[in-house]
Amino acid sequence: MGDAQVDGLIGAAHDAFPAWRDLGFARRAALMRAAALVLRDGVSRLAGVITAEMGKTLAEARAEVEKCAFCCDYYAENAEDFLRDQPMPSDSPSSFVAFSPLGVVLAVMPWNFPLWQVFRFAAPGLMAGNTAVLKHASNVSRCALEIEDVFRRAGFPPGVFATLLIPGAAVERVIDDPRVRAVTLTGSDATGSVVAAAAGSRIKKTVMELGGSDAFVVLDDADLEEAARVGARSRFQNCGQSCISAKRFIVVETVASQYEELLVAAAKALRVGDPRDDATQMGPMARADLRSALEDQVRRSVSEGALVATGGRRLGDRGWFHEATVLTNCTPQTTAFREETFGPVAAVMRVCDADEALEVANGSQFGLGGNIWTRDVARGVALARRMESGGVFVNGMTHSDPRLPFGGVKRSGYGRELAGFGIREFVNVQTIWTTADAARDGGPAVE
Repeated sequence: MGDAQVDGLIGAAHDAFPAWRDLGFARRAALMRAAALVLRDGVSRLAGVITAEMGKTLAEARAEVEKCAFCCDYYAENAEDFLRDQPMPSDSPSSFVAFSPLGVVLAVMPWNFPLWQVFRFAAPGLMAGNTAVLKHASNVSRCALEIEDVFRRAGFPPGVFATLLIPGAAVERVIDDPRVRAVTLTGSDATGSVVAAAAGSRIKKTVMELGGSDAFVVLDDADLEEAARVGARSRFQNCGQSCISAKRFIVVETVASQYEELLVAAAKALRVGDPRDDATQMGPMARADLRSALEDQVRRSVSEGALVATGGRRLGDRGWFHEATVLTNCTPQTTAFREETFGPVAAVMRVCDADEALEVANGSQFGLGGNIWTRDVARGVALARRMESGGVFVNGMTHSDPRLPFGGVKRSGYGRELAGFGIREFVNVQTIWTTADAARDGGPAVE
């Protein structure tokens, strides 16, 4: 898209905002439920587009579309309650907090979950009364257009949601546009720092969901078979291309050998191949450069003393396939342990006890998600409170859920998506104070 077309779409979003804001929750919710129906009716076709563009298995792609539909229904049901006026005691007979939308929000989104990453912003953002323009990753442009079409077919007014087909270099110009009021980004910490700096220089609100190197802590009393099964699923689903997949496996020494054997067996058992075949459990990586970068991380890790317990190589001459790989004998300085690995490589390190495990887990520059495996749930929760991450799952796989807040700390970003916390990120938290008794006059309005 040229500059004039981009300007026109931003202008349309800006012009659509007042009417969309004033439409009210009930009518916005009806349209959001319609979007959920469009997603469910088109699940097979949309899943095919996802798989064609970035390579995840059809089974994973179908699940992604269904999750988007659930998110739409969730915010259609709950947005009004999340943003209901809140009475606040003060020196006034009537003071309260109102939540009002900001206007046009720019979403800069990645390719690895090309529908879900967008809908987890768009469903709450639009239900709050904002309008949106999307700059999606360039290798999933078809998905970007399909998302726009979902909202169009659901009956959303023109201008409420639009896709900008622009390169990354053009994002700063969009941020600079005074009609754009806020920015949300999901991506790498390097990209996030650039976008956050650009938005900050214009005094615009941002939410940053950035990279992760999630710790998967296995204590000496863990259910090892279940921890290995879930660990393998977490690390190798979506071909390991997930910010919240388990990446650093931190295992107490007394059970490490047994756990490593179980994890290696699970990795070896994965069926890698054509993502359009429902029997396939892991497809290719999304791009050639991503696989090359992963191979380099494996080579450097091995040169630093890591051992390849299984995998470690590319597969075949067609497509960007890579073996499910487990590296053992890792240390905090090992490349695959220190850096975020965005592909099917698990790095395993042994520790003496739970305290050392937590020290190693918190030693990362990232802090998105984490896992603790122990049969003593109270012990797991106590350790979770000390883990420096946006979320911790005890005896379960880290995942996003519309009902739970999602986001990170440190170089994994700031702000939250999803749940009630997410929908309040892009609203004006407005104090309204009056000398009159608002309750006597019917109370504060919610729409």
